[in-house]
Amino acid sequence: MAKSALEAINGLNLFGNSGAHWSVVYIDIDAHYRNRTTFDSLLPRESASKNTDASLIPTILWPAFAIHEEQLVNRTIEKVLRRLKGSHGLKRFLRDGHGTVLEDKSRKYYRPSEIKTFDGIECEWPLFYIYLIIDSVYKSDSEKVAHYQKLLQPLLLTSEDGPLVPRYYYVPKDCLEQEKNAPGTQIRLPSNEGKIKVNNESRDNIFLWGQSVYIISQLLADGLLNITELDPIRRFLPAAERPRPNSRYSSFQSSPNDLVIQVVLIAESVRLQQLLATYGIQTQTPHQIEPIQIWPPIELAKAYEQLGVNNKLGLSGRPPRPFGGLGTAKIYRACGYTFICYPLLFEVSDFYLSQDMEFVIDDVKSDLQFLGKCWKLAGRPTFCMILREDNLRGLGARHIFDLLAAFKRGDCDGIKVRIGRLQEFISSACIEHLDFLDMDADVENIFRPFLEKDKGKQFRSFTDIPKITKIDLTEAWVHNLELHQKTPWELTQSFNQTDNIYFQAQILQELLNREGLYFRVDGDTVEEKLVKLNHLAGTRQNWSVVRFCSSLLHKLVDSLAPSITAILVRGKQLTISVWGREEEVIDKPVSPNDIKSILYTKCFPYDVIQAVLQQELIINIGTFITTNPELFNGILKIRIGWIVQAMKLELKYYDDKDFSINSLSPSMIKKLLYNVIKRKSDEGQYYSPERSMLWNRQLDGALNRVPPDFYERIWRILERTPSGIKVAGYHLPQQPTLSDMTQYELNFSLLVEQMLSKIIDPAYRQIIVELFVIVEAILSRNPELSFNKAVDLDKLVHEAFELFLKDRGEKQKHDDMTAFYNTLPNVRHGTTIYMVRAIMNHLLDGDLRGIKDFQCIVS
Repeated sequence: MAKSALEAINGLNLFGNSGAHWSVVYIDIDAHYRNRTTFDSLLPRESASKNTDASLIPTILWPAFAIHEEQLVNRTIEKVLRRLKGSHGLKRFLRDGHGTVLEDKSRKYYRPSEIKTFDGIECEWPLFYIYLIIDSVYKSDSEKVAHYQKLLQPLLLTSEDGPLVPRYYYVPKDCLEQEKNAPGTQIRLPSNEGKIKVNNESRDNIFLWGQSVYIISQLLADGLLNITELDPIRRFLPAAERPRPNSRYSSFQSSPNDLVIQVVLIAESVRLQQLLATYGIQTQTPHQIEPIQIWPPIELAKAYEQLGVNNKLGLSGRPPRPFGGLGTAKIYRACGYTFICYPLLFEVSDFYLSQDMEFVIDDVKSDLQFLGKCWKLAGRPTFCMILREDNLRGLGARHIFDLLAAFKRGDCDGIKVRIGRLQEFISSACIEHLDFLDMDADVENIFRPFLEKDKGKQFRSFTDIPKITKIDLTEAWVHNLELHQKTPWELTQSFNQTDNIYFQAQILQELLNREGLYFRVDGDTVEEKLVKLNHLAGTRQNWSVVRFCSSLLHKLVDSLAPSITAILVRGKQLTISVWGREEEVIDKPVSPNDIKSILYTKCFPYDVIQAVLQQELIINIGTFITTNPELFNGILKIRIGWIVQAMKLELKYYDDKDFSINSLSPSMIKKLLYNVIKRKSDEGQYYSPERSMLWNRQLDGALNRVPPDFYERIWRILERTPSGIKVAGYHLPQQPTLSDMTQYELNFSLLVEQMLSKIIDPAYRQIIVELFVIVEAILSRNPELSFNKAVDLDKLVHEAFELFLKDRGEKQKHDDMTAFYNTLPNVRHGTTIYMVRAIMNHLLDGDLRGIKDFQCIVS
């Protein structure tokens, strides 16, 4: 509802023609994209606690029309009807106690496990049939109109003034048990709301909500009311087909099929512009686009801090968080100025990712793909690319020229682009007027635009730019024990006498731990030495030392918080920790300071480099999940420490060279991460034949990927296991789990993930996942079976392993399960056979609880 309201009210002046600039409603397009993504990711689910809800009907149909993707709308409505439809209307949601005779109306909240008592006796609401009638009129489906009218008619109450809509129908007290045992067989009575007379006394007790919607539906069905009269702003139409009420402010539309992204190339200096021109690359400098200005993203965020400020009401403005790719693709006008904002990835940062040009260029391509996929505003997006001389140093320069060549061709990885002068793009761009900015503000002194730099002497050719040479990736760390035994003076001498930057970094770490950041080494503080060493390692592409120094300096990348938000809005959770250590779960957006605190308390004490390496992975995962969300199908909880472990396994098996993951460049880290996730999501079969079974299981376990319907299988096992399930010392009880939750809700899936998170071996985790699937298959095919005792999955695995050793002729018992992990599942003497035998042994050894109706009777 909020998403639809924001789309409808964007650019609206609350006081119409009599309003001023301060009464215009503005929508943050990047925040709206996150809202839209959250909603799309939830559907056809209603929320984390409800698998579906009848409230989705008025949300995605009339009056909100929150989504126009027909396939998703149909899936959602079909699910609502399948799970909630009854003989007297629709249940609001499963286990809804409102209006039932068992509900204690004196209490505001239900007690633990109380909602289980409402299972099967939920009230049914005719109101939702009326919404479906209205939707059928909008779709010109006369058959559906007649169908829902027929269902609704016997549910209406008669009165002297015409038909009345009861609020709901409930099951009377003396029919509760029969209704629970045989749903839909018992009578239901109408609620008092909707009756003119209650106990023969006249009352003004009409259910106004239902009655008003009913009247609207009948006016529409009889042709007395037009759908455009009911929806004057045309919410029922796709955004591109709606009338634009005001062209001064940006408005929403559907994604055009022929979208072209306008690319403006800005050179930071005349010297760089002239050099690029010799290679046929036409750019502009900040002076050449005047009077238009170029603003850094931090300045745009500063301007938006004035949005919504009201001192009388005590309201502050928009928080100073950075803008995403959609917000920086507009051209802005305010206080007589016109300006464009370049994306955050071109901001000069002291974090090391900008030193790897291949990584930056890959981010540019990802941003363009994101714009091509998610742009839903009138006008074309404008992408401002800042080119700096530092970008052309080293081996990364060729990636820039490859990208610029793609721009000239008009196609960048399937995205249509057009490069040209900024002045030419104004007429076709998306323009946003920031009328809320104070007209009397001293804009020139408050906001600092991107300025042209005077670089002095002109380059005669590309070869005049100093290059960065590629160096060996082999690390040269020394043992820390000898450093612990030296005095600070001896450490300082060692620092000055060695050219090994790995050794120098370790010496600075030792001094930092003992003396602090401000201890002086030859006139410089330890902090200053670390900054210089970090810069030197960056120019030499010594990524291990760069990461090591950056972590010692407690660096934090600017775009980390938006990346975490991008992950969360897709319905995922994130955990941060070193593999094998206690994890910090992130399930809601957090501030940069909180993220920094988590990284440097959960990672830094155990692995210095992972405090920054995991930041890289979060940035990359945020990019992947935005552009290719299908890569993360089957992964509910993204555990960064475990993903690092998966990447190490991939590097170990695929690369014969003795490279540490820490020595890889950021672009190589991104490719490795993509290969790990992509390879698993692309495979048609569950196991990749090019890898050993051990490798497959280690990788699957490390990625925390599970088969389809896995969590529903756990639910079905729990239904047949009164004493619950045990895994790695964690006990998942049958009650109150089944009473407080439903089978398909997200909260239950997260509870299962919490149980599995206690396992520390990726291959063993995957074996447990396979065992769960096997247990559920046995129980579903044998409805007479159930467990009297708690199902101990660890015990079953170890018994299966003992059977495996026995068949191999190994008399000596041991705990090394490598051979078991490396065995195919569904073959003769495969792991599935041994796990089935272990399960059946338990069932036949006193754990079986038979059901009388299924017992074999010999006559």
